[in-house]
Amino acid sequence: MKKYVIHGGRPLYGRVEISGAKNAAVGIIPAALLVKGTCRIENIPEISDVNLFLNILRELGAQVRTVNQNTVDVDCASIINRQIPYENGRKIRASYYLLGALLGRFGKAEVPLPGGCDFGGRPIDQHIKGFTALGAKVDVRNGYVYAEAEGGRLKGAQIYLDIVSVGATMNLMMAAALAEGTTIIENAAKEPHIVDLANFLNSMGADITGSGTDIIKIHGVERLTGGEYSIIPDQIEAGTYMAAVAATGGEVRVCGIIPKHMECITAKLVEMGVEVEEEDDSLIVRRNGPLQRTNVKTMPYPGFPTDMQPQIAAVLCLAQGTSVITEGVWDNRYRYTEEFRRLGAKIQVDGKIAIIEGVNQLTGAPMEACDLRAGVAMVIAGLAAQGVSEVSNVGHIERGYENLIGKLSGIGSDIRAVEVPDPEKQPVSAAG
Repeated sequence: MKKYVIHGGRPLYGRVEISGAKNAAVGIIPAALLVKGTCRIENIPEISDVNLFLNILRELGAQVRTVNQNTVDVDCASIINRQIPYENGRKIRASYYLLGALLGRFGKAEVPLPGGCDFGGRPIDQHIKGFTALGAKVDVRNGYVYAEAEGGRLKGAQIYLDIVSVGATMNLMMAAALAEGTTIIENAAKEPHIVDLANFLNSMGADITGSGTDIIKIHGVERLTGGEYSIIPDQIEAGTYMAAVAATGGEVRVCGIIPKHMECITAKLVEMGVEVEEEDDSLIVRRNGPLQRTNVKTMPYPGFPTDMQPQIAAVLCLAQGTSVITEGVWDNRYRYTEEFRRLGAKIQVDGKIAIIEGVNQLTGAPMEACDLRAGVAMVIAGLAAQGVSEVSNVGHIERGYENLIGKLSGIGSDIRAVEVPDPEKQPVSAAG
């Protein structure tokens, strides 16, 4: 067990390299199950969610070889096991992508209901609706989702998603890649990691068009073969460092990104008085003057991402005036606000709306991470606060950020990880 200890109040200067996208990696790694051959996947972020997924593939019988820190070779040609182990599967929200991959490959799948961060219900009704349209029988019982294609192979279908769902869009793309005939997904999500998954599958021999639009067409093929693919840079990691500079002040070059993906985040920071200068594959972010209030509503891409909502809230705590955040995706994503109040933030929450009255200064205090993005937002708040802050339960953060301590230290932060005793493992002293 670890906690982060932060001596705040320091502006950030320097450059930071962005890793591969977590949200793309957790779709592409299970998609390797569809491939009969070796996939070399490059620019994989070194994070716990990725390591967990690779271990699940190993448990299914895949050959996984680490080439270097951010490159793996995955060979799923000899997999025969179609049941995902419960303990590992339930630890990660994206475990439901294994449903689409296994259904597409084998016509059968048994996957635990997803775990991961807890900020609202994660219904998989759109996933089930799509699998059913493709000819699968789906049953949920005893913590597992059981799915089986009639006749052993899925059949192409026209699917309309009732809500824009990233998870359902990616899952159905995987399921349909090897289906018989053509599948059309309408009202599809358009996030960059959906385009990345389609590009990965196409590089392995799939026939997918329209990714990045609200209508995706998948012409099923007989088989996918091996190849090489490099994952896109992480939009949310880049946005997190941009938010950190906005909160603390300073000037940082955020490197190795796709600036187009950052526009929804950049626009809000510029509204707040942050300067953002675009280059080919980097952004220079600087903030010298005061922060201005703004309103933010999270929406599906290309709108402001829900995964950046806690980080932008940390910045708005220090903005002049009153800001309003409206959460348009999840029901329960404001639990972190209680921790922000420990630092002196003024936040009121009413349902999906948070009203933030900016303060001149935050003061360091202990905080406990409650999910991935909330945890890193607490780090941002601690970096901006005067004095010492501590963030515990940092396992949440390490699910999605590669080398966070090293990268923040490299741009001037005083932050370190400290081992803390696990209370469950402490010896109980005998009564004297």
